[in-house]
Amino acid sequence: MRVAVVGGHGKTGRAVCAALDDPVPLGRADWPDLARAVAACEAAYVIAPNLHPDEPAYVAAVLRALTAAGVGRVVYHSVASPYVPAMPHHLGKAVSEDLVRRSGLAWTILQPGAYLQNLDLTGPLEVPYSLDVRFGFLDLADLARVAALVLSEEGHTGATYELATRVATVRDLAAEAGVEARQVADPGTHPWLSAMFAYYDDHGLPVGTQVLAALLR
Repeated sequence: MRVAVVGGHGKTGRAVCAALDDPVPLGRADWPDLARAVAACEAAYVIAPNLHPDEPAYVAAVLRALTAAGVGRVVYHSVASPYVPAMPHHLGKAVSEDLVRRSGLAWTILQPGAYLQNLDLTGPLEVPYSLDVRFGFLDLADLARVAALVLSEEGHTGATYELATRVATVRDLAAEAGVEARQVADPGTHPWLSAMFAYYDDHGLPVGTQVLAALLR
């Protein structure tokens, strides 16, 4: 199956493309005529840019292009716990999920936990939130395997899957890697990131592991 990977040049997109037999990675240069770029594809995997200021508008534009090109199948890359009022970029994904569900396309939604690859465990680890709150961490390789599976196998249309490879704290991961970890001040690089760090500090981002295990068994 030929699959357009919208956002295919970023970290997530590259991982998904590597797991597909016939991917078409698409980036910003393809946006002037996205419908033409996806026209030869049977399905699409849609990843919005990180911290996009208006993800629902971005996703709506992609859905229009897919519809115009006759691409009938879409997998939307969302986030675990999309409806969290304290995290604005999560809310953008919640609204986008609703657009996908009402698009008229055959859809599947993936809700990944925090990537294990976002933590550099090769040396001392510093994070701007508690070391002791629990996360459902997802390995990018597992995400890619699930993406390929739901695009190629029957029975996933209309499904929403929350995905995590393992549950752990940052302190757990640092101890396993044999590196030191400490909490540092929020660098304040983006207000949405600051909101996310504050939420993490209080609640982490727990995600169960059984859905991923069941999909990949």
